[in-house]
Amino acid sequence: MAAPALKHWRATLERVEKFVSPRYFADCNLRGRLLGDTCPLAALSSFLTPDRLPYPEAVRQHFRPAQVGDSFGPTWWTCWFRVELTIPEAWVGQEVHLLWESDGEGLVWRDGQPVQGLTKEGEKTSYILTDKLEEGDPRSLTLYVEVACNGLLGAGKESMIAAPDPEKMFQVSRAELAVFYRDVHSLLVDLELLLGIAKGLGEDNQRSFQALYTANQMVNVCDPAQPETFPVAQALASRFFGQRGGESQHTIHAVGHCHIDTAWLWPFKETVRKCARSWTTAVQLMEQNPDFVFACSQAQQLEWVKSHYPGLHARLQEFACRGQFVPVGGTWVEMDGNLPSGEAMVRQFLQGQNFFLQEFGKMCSEFWLPDTFGYSAQLPQIMRGCGITRFLSQKLSWSLVNSFPHHTFFWEGLDGSRVLAHFPPGDSYGMQGNVEEVLKTMVKNRDKGRTNHSAFLFGFGDGGGGPTQTMVDRLKRLHNTDGLPRVQLSSPGRLFTALEGDSGQLCTWVGELFLELHQGTYTTHAQIKKGNRECERILHDVELLSSLALARGAQFLYPAAQLQDLWRLLLLNQFHDVVTGSCIQLVAEEAMCHYEDIRSRGNTLLSAAAAALCMGEPGPEGLLIVNTLPWERTEVLALPRSGGAHSLALVTVPSMGYAPAPAPTSLQPVQPQQPVFVVQETDGSVTLDNGIIRVRLDPTGCLTSLVLVASGREAIAEGAVGNQFVLFDDVPLYWDAWDVMDYHLETRKPVLGQAGTLAVGAEGGMRGSAWFLLQISPNSRLSQEVVLDVGCPYVRFHTEVHWHEAHKFLKVEFPARVRSPQATYEVQFGHLQRPTHHNTSWDWARFEVWAHRWMDLSEHGFGLALLNDCKYGASVRGSVLSLSLLRAPKAPDASADMGRHEFTYALMPHKGSLQDAGVIRAAYSLNFPLLALPAPGPAPAAAWSAFSLSSPAVVLETVKQARGGGGAGRAGQAGQRRVRPPPRPPAPHPLPRRRRAARRAARWCSGCTRPTAATWTAGCARRCRFRRRSCAWGPAGGGSPALPCPALPCPALPLRGPHAAASPVLQLRPPGAARPCRPPALSGRPSEAHLFSLPSAVPAAGAGARPHRDPAPGVVSVEGFGGSWLLPPLLNNKPVTQEPRHSSACALPQGLSSGGRGAGTIGA
Repeated sequence: MAAPALKHWRATLERVEKFVSPRYFADCNLRGRLLGDTCPLAALSSFLTPDRLPYPEAVRQHFRPAQVGDSFGPTWWTCWFRVELTIPEAWVGQEVHLLWESDGEGLVWRDGQPVQGLTKEGEKTSYILTDKLEEGDPRSLTLYVEVACNGLLGAGKESMIAAPDPEKMFQVSRAELAVFYRDVHSLLVDLELLLGIAKGLGEDNQRSFQALYTANQMVNVCDPAQPETFPVAQALASRFFGQRGGESQHTIHAVGHCHIDTAWLWPFKETVRKCARSWTTAVQLMEQNPDFVFACSQAQQLEWVKSHYPGLHARLQEFACRGQFVPVGGTWVEMDGNLPSGEAMVRQFLQGQNFFLQEFGKMCSEFWLPDTFGYSAQLPQIMRGCGITRFLSQKLSWSLVNSFPHHTFFWEGLDGSRVLAHFPPGDSYGMQGNVEEVLKTMVKNRDKGRTNHSAFLFGFGDGGGGPTQTMVDRLKRLHNTDGLPRVQLSSPGRLFTALEGDSGQLCTWVGELFLELHQGTYTTHAQIKKGNRECERILHDVELLSSLALARGAQFLYPAAQLQDLWRLLLLNQFHDVVTGSCIQLVAEEAMCHYEDIRSRGNTLLSAAAAALCMGEPGPEGLLIVNTLPWERTEVLALPRSGGAHSLALVTVPSMGYAPAPAPTSLQPVQPQQPVFVVQETDGSVTLDNGIIRVRLDPTGCLTSLVLVASGREAIAEGAVGNQFVLFDDVPLYWDAWDVMDYHLETRKPVLGQAGTLAVGAEGGMRGSAWFLLQISPNSRLSQEVVLDVGCPYVRFHTEVHWHEAHKFLKVEFPARVRSPQATYEVQFGHLQRPTHHNTSWDWARFEVWAHRWMDLSEHGFGLALLNDCKYGASVRGSVLSLSLLRAPKAPDASADMGRHEFTYALMPHKGSLQDAGVIRAAYSLNFPLLALPAPGPAPAAAWSAFSLSSPAVVLETVKQARGGGGAGRAGQAGQRRVRPPPRPPAPHPLPRRRRAARRAARWCSGCTRPTAATWTAGCARRCRFRRRSCAWGPAGGGSPALPCPALPCPALPLRGPHAAASPVLQLRPPGAARPCRPPALSGRPSEAHLFSLPSAVPAAGAGARPHRDPAPGVVSVEGFGGSWLLPPLLNNKPVTQEPRHSSACALPQGLSSGGRGAGTIGA
């Protein structure tokens, strides 16, 4: 009698495991028969270089004989191998591979083209020379293998995230030819999947027993030494996998993917080669598997490949036409989701979408950000404004405290904009196609019942590598197998289309997606964060001044190409492992060099624009004081004098304009009406008072009192001191540069100053100050000047730190005499509120959060704002405002944050709400100082303003030349308030009823072809809400009345939610023009758009903006270039019930010349 097929579950399971094991019984099991005969190489030679040479140059070098096992290096060098081989004649009819195993990453070159990556960690250790050697085929061949002296994840010493080992040596441990048996490979895939099903479904599942029974039978009939037995075993597997599932099976969309960090544990230049290694392999898979789809993000990486590997780029374009290579993401790099400014995020999409459109013929509809450290609440509106309606990520699965409740949902931003979001339920972007991952994707899906589709991203990632043929084979086997979810080789588009079909059942998440981990990235590498903030400011200023110079003089050449280069360089360094500081020292040094390049070239462009604005002939040097913000500013400025000295002057500069500097003879101190008083008491304390606020510092430099003079309200908590520096132990669980854990708060140690170190600096008048020294530790020290200027509503703290610590965290605290359950933090183009209490685990997990230029704690009638010029980490616990200053992690960069730092923060007590008190404007002013620019020739005698706004509720954020030569701007609601639409005057002509909408692309503010904008061919039934302001709604000088907009989708698209703020796109065009320029037609829903005409002439220098009648309360107008325009409604016409939470867009003219007209666009 035959033995039972299943005698014991565990024993049978292990029997099958040993039959496919690469470790046990390989001399007689199936795995040991995967390769047949082997043959040594005919010759192997190499040369070593510290440079990354292009192929034509490398093959001309002198190669020396080499042997398997030879060492080469050190880290970051490159070893080129010349591989000469001859395939034995006896192997005719066989599949022949080059076997290559090395601890360095390799790239095979054949006939002068890269053809495949070789990475042991990425399971790519062989290259197919021929899938079947035919009679007459050439059997001798010379290949080149370019081996980088680093692994898939860098070259960390002793651990992955440790600093790279600079002396590490590498070797090739295997290099030979071998016969590869494809039928054995196929049986191994079947048996591994059967084992996975048996384990994954468990002993209580009938299908699990069937899988194990089938595997056991296959072992019984398969004799590894007799290939003729293989078809019988294969038939058993085919019968099992051929049993189909029901119609209700969950569908998994398997998409090939290769996440490559643009820089992380390796430098930028190595990423270029990682792309080539990974994508050549993907091309090979696309050739062999017509149904395989590969999704690729990050335009910067594709641009690198285009420059360095044009042949590979052409192949990618070819497969993109076939639908197998799918560009995704729409951004220049996969940037950090928290720290870049709103404008920088817009530029990520601008540069990315335009690159994809130019190189691949279409823009992306999905934002692809699988690996970043949090997601700003402003992203949905920015996405929608850039033609993105879908979002994919998975990093939130890393949250340490709370599990996010959804995998498929609508994500709603600050203004009510929504995008369809999907997080792969397998919680990874590097799946390998095994049964365990497939089952996890189905079982862990938190939206089962709402949708029956999930993403499955497979392929080695982070350091590249990508999918393998084995992964593809596994997923094909599981296409439709009973007991498992249905698996489709799919694309992101097909996935989201399926999800949209189930969208009626989906939930909505409102606000930020906060990652409860990696909160140290808001502070690590402070110099990188300072460089990022400064370069964002410089590019803002260059674009504004260049635009004004262009508008003032047709001879000025707008530096569009230079600005694009600088923006792309800045965007590159906003990659999520660079701006966050979680990178190796080599990358940090490269980033600092990039920032210095932007500063240098940006300042040169600033000087050129200032010279053009002056329009003077060379002569005695003048000085131009420039204000790049859209409101008039009166501030104290240090102006240069002869001999290198400086003198203080109180200057007033109009909105987005300039004023001449006071003559040197007038730089003598002039006592203002309300000067700053400085008093040092006998106990060593110092009081600074400018009539707006009164500051009192104790003898150690701590802030004991901050009084709002008008109300007499004290801002510092009773019995406490502000400006208190505190030191924490900072030892996370693993991710050193990334994480700060909640338990660090238990190690708080105040840094106590020494009495008597406080001294008076500036003695009053225009400026008063006091300074002190503070010894933080035996190794670190701090000096600070506390400054109060005349007329300034905040006190500044100019700080210099010499920091030499290990695993310490420095913060500064301000206990406020304010009580509120929520604090407000600035984010991109707006702000949001977070709790100050710890009622729930969700609240406690936000023990360290991020903000941009300010945070505010307010109760009814009073508040305290903390401003900064280059910091991001922050928190408000109870009534204590805390700003994170410096960390000292030791991995992956042991030198992170070591050295000298300079930064400024400021404290502003205020009456009323932060909006009414001008906190937002104050933070802008701190970050955008007045510019004192030398002018060739005499400086203009009169002040001049390009633009002004009638409402403090709007910030004119960006002014630039649109792509194609028009003008553009972007504005936001400073306080996220509702702005009342202007009154509707009678229309001079009746408007026809809305007819069909012509889907046309409209150019938005940054010049990108915007798929969501559209114009209407026949107007609409509503009256135009955006008109040129002039007498009788016609031209100021008479003539024909201004007609209503012929292309006006007024507020025809209602916004969602009580907090909604619109994102109108305003197009500028010359008077009489029938329609704006028409870029290539694209699909997408219409969005609010308004057209208006620009004036025909520009006011002369010094004329300024023409005064106008004040609009009705709540109505906003833009003044400039001889005209005035009313903004369209920034919100839908609903009763004001609650303050909205977002900023949006408006317009201004640009690109004008004397006697001419300009056309441009604007948008969110």
